[in-house]
Amino acid sequence: MKTVLFNGKIYVEKEKFVEAVLIEDRKIKAIGTNDEILATSDIDEKIDCQGKTVIPGLNDSHMHMFSLGETMYQAKISGCKSIDEMIEICKKYISENPERVKGGLYAQGWNQDLFEDSYRMPNRFDLDKISTEIPIVLDRVCGHILATNTKVIEVLGLDGNSPQYNGGTFEIGEDGYPNGVFTENACNIAKDIIPRPDIEERRKMFIEASKYAAEHGVTTVQSNDLGTIVFDYPTYFKLFKDIYDSGEGIVRYRHQVCFNSIDEFKDYIENGEFKNGEYDEDSLIQLGPLKLFKDGSLGARTALLREDYNDDKGNKGLVWMSQEEMDEFCKVASEAGIQVATHVIGDAAIEQTIDSYEKTFGEEGNKLRHALVHCQITDKALLERIAKLGIVVSYQPIFLDYDMHVVENRCGKELSSTSYAFKTLEDLGAKVAYGTDCPVEDCNPFPNIYSAVTRKDSKGFPEGGFYPEECVDVYTAIDAYTEGSAYMEFMEGKKGRIKPGQLADIVVLDKDIFTCDPMEIRDILPVMTMIDGKVVYRKEI
Repeated sequence: MKTVLFNGKIYVEKEKFVEAVLIEDRKIKAIGTNDEILATSDIDEKIDCQGKTVIPGLNDSHMHMFSLGETMYQAKISGCKSIDEMIEICKKYISENPERVKGGLYAQGWNQDLFEDSYRMPNRFDLDKISTEIPIVLDRVCGHILATNTKVIEVLGLDGNSPQYNGGTFEIGEDGYPNGVFTENACNIAKDIIPRPDIEERRKMFIEASKYAAEHGVTTVQSNDLGTIVFDYPTYFKLFKDIYDSGEGIVRYRHQVCFNSIDEFKDYIENGEFKNGEYDEDSLIQLGPLKLFKDGSLGARTALLREDYNDDKGNKGLVWMSQEEMDEFCKVASEAGIQVATHVIGDAAIEQTIDSYEKTFGEEGNKLRHALVHCQITDKALLERIAKLGIVVSYQPIFLDYDMHVVENRCGKELSSTSYAFKTLEDLGAKVAYGTDCPVEDCNPFPNIYSAVTRKDSKGFPEGGFYPEECVDVYTAIDAYTEGSAYMEFMEGKKGRIKPGQLADIVVLDKDIFTCDPMEIRDILPVMTMIDGKVVYRKEI
């Protein structure tokens, strides 16, 4: 099968474009002028790009596809401007979906900093207004703190004297009784009360999420679902294989896998997927790194900082995993030749994770491409150390849309000025990949690129950008989202560029991202997405 895209502005590398590309046997065969490529014999399909801009398929370096699929079927509480608005949305959802909520209501997406009436966390008294009959669990947008109604507390059998959970907390109210606010690992305990989607529902949700990703130009997802969203490893590893073997999986998928203990991880190295899984080199599904969590989130004040939070003295955040346990995970992974990617947001979490990584580096350095996911709060010395050690960073520039409004209050201006340091880290020569942490943020990559380029929120604030010296140009942002993310999965040279020999993952845009007003980048949408040489999404060009 030979396909030609012609009459396009096709991005090859910084400041280099061509008019046409020839695709054959899933890969890019040649690039060049219209005349050169159209002179190819036996072309099966010609696609006229009508002058539109063409870029490589975008590769989300960290997200949660199962959660994205689940949110597509939930009460839509993201962006709520008040607790009362959230209550009404949930009540309406329950009345319209009685069968779906028989075992309880779960939804994710609230953010107390968007509440215009007050900036407080919702609690059991608020959620009791939704229902006192069924469990209600509403996750904050970050997934590191949630609120429940009283029913959940009763089902868990908690009172003011109950021991706290390992790796997480439930808050005690002024009345001496749990107030319905749970953090970190305790969130999983609360969520487990509510029946989650069964395997067939998961399959349907995953396929819907894949279509949504492809419609927005995402051709690869590096996704953390096993060990965070679902825990029946054999069943769900098999589900993924079945989805892709049947041809229903259209977006490239790379597993990022969590384990609850060292022993569980060792078992999967010795007897499980890391030993027995079969993944062809260029197949749409791949087995990726061990995924760890070192701390929480900035919004929930559980990110691990070296110094106290400016706006919460006495609090430095939460240690999700002890240094000894992290050292052991990294040692076992490195001995087995397995990459590690760790959730780190606070500067203390970043420093301690680098310490654990570096203990495993030999003369070849970071040969397994261990990665820092998020890597938000940094000083110059941390950035220099990351670059020197060759540690990969998976940034989520879209986090700035919210975080720019709180980070100075949380961390102070000096530390904020060296945080979210997209340009500095690139200039230091580090390997940088972009992602969204979807559904914490939408997996639509164009608001993410907008954030990296402008460092403004969705309303265009602040006028010059938030610490604008850290703005990157459009080329750099796209390269981080394509070639950089491919590097994180050992696929550079195989995808991430529109060059001969690379996999044909290609996106045609409705606007020229290289010349449009930067304020318009967030509104760009694909008119066509191609994965593995096949058109998986197309609007009329």
